[in-house]
Amino acid sequence: MGVTERVWGAFTAIIKLEDKVSRQADAMRAQQVKIEDLTGRIIRLEAQLELLTGAALVRQIRNR
Repeated sequence: MGVTERVWGAFTAIIKLEDKVSRQADAMRAQQVKIEDLTGRIIRLEAQLELLTGAALVRQIRNR
């Protein structure tokens, strides 16, 4: 009976561990999506900043 209980306990632990790994993988996927979204937003902000600074520079040159 002792061996059976230990084997059953090991199977139970493996199943619980697999569930935890699956939940962690899902959480990592969600975080990756958020990171990719933020990266895209930063790229758009950088492009807008470059356009605005370029326009300000052109305006400054024209006013001289």
